[in-house]
Amino acid sequence: MQRRLTFVAATAAAALACLPGAAFAQATEIVIGATLSASGPGASLGIPEKNTLEMLPKTLGGLPVRYVIYDDATDPALATKNARRLVDENKVDAIIGSSTTPATLAVTEVAFETKTAQLALSPLPPTLKQHQWVFPMPQPVPVMAGALLEHMKAKGVKTLGFIGYADAYGETWLKATEAGVEGAGVKLVAVERYARTDTSVNAQALKLTSATPDAVLIAGSGTPSALPQLTLRERGYKGQIYQTHGSANSDFLRVAGKSDEGLVLPTGPVLVAEQLPDSHPSKAVSLAYLKAYEAKFGPGSRNTFGAHAQDAYLVLDKAVAVAATKAKPGTPEFRAALRDAIEGTKNLAVTHGVMNMTPTDHNGFDARARVLITVQGDTWQLLK
Repeated sequence: MQRRLTFVAATAAAALACLPGAAFAQATEIVIGATLSASGPGASLGIPEKNTLEMLPKTLGGLPVRYVIYDDATDPALATKNARRLVDENKVDAIIGSSTTPATLAVTEVAFETKTAQLALSPLPPTLKQHQWVFPMPQPVPVMAGALLEHMKAKGVKTLGFIGYADAYGETWLKATEAGVEGAGVKLVAVERYARTDTSVNAQALKLTSATPDAVLIAGSGTPSALPQLTLRERGYKGQIYQTHGSANSDFLRVAGKSDEGLVLPTGPVLVAEQLPDSHPSKAVSLAYLKAYEAKFGPGSRNTFGAHAQDAYLVLDKAVAVAATKAKPGTPEFRAALRDAIEGTKNLAVTHGVMNMTPTDHNGFDARARVLITVQGDTWQLLK
């Protein structure tokens, strides 16, 4: 796949160029930049995010919008370069992305330096120093880890093995797991790491199976998270396997094959929207998104990653309408007003839950942002 692609998703301003008031339309155009992992190891995350941005409405907060999207190929260095290009050349009002935690962390440096709001599409460490300008759309890892630990406690799991990415995502999950195992009555008996680009985890799987844990938690994302799953089952491991919300997509199911039967993981409610009770606040907005996405990309193409991009749009749509009353788009004043408006998001139902942000919580999700699911016959099923 081409390492960098540029897509202009909205051309409303150009269409208005020949009409009266065109100068005003041009002046009030919103420009949103995105750097996504549309190729490389994170492609199963970045492609649906890109797909979602390409199908968004042509207005944002009631104003014409233009989306500029670059592919960072799952490379943090390229993500940094893309972010700088979006700010310096494209003069964006906000940045969406990236798809993986390492690439997203690279973008946060640019967002913080240039005072540009970033809507991250991957979980981030809770102690991020650039917190003021970044708003993660995925659920915080402790929220999702808590659901798994509750399940372990209920099922009588006493010993746990862990294998996760040797990067910020894996480290964040390990810390959240370590913080919660004692309260769940679980002992962590083995910890292993692997890289997103690894083609074998035989050595790690051997160490895990030798520790004979009741269950194993795999902290990966996209298709690379299927590798430990396959290897553990091939080596005869019969215990419960848990994955994180980073594995909740159809590409993971395809690569994992029959090894994923009985897998348990936390996910946003959008993945199993039809199975939710009608009272769930995310059901209506999730069904609307899924109807549009699957109509364009085919039945069963749903995934939580594209839905994170949809949630970024929902947040921005509300915030832009507020910020536009205070400053002109394309200015530092507007970027500051937009940041403040995003931080003021309250009771916003999105595909992954309900957001209530504060100055110290730029995500705002609670337990409504997670459900536990399992795999039965290669399909996702809500655990009641």
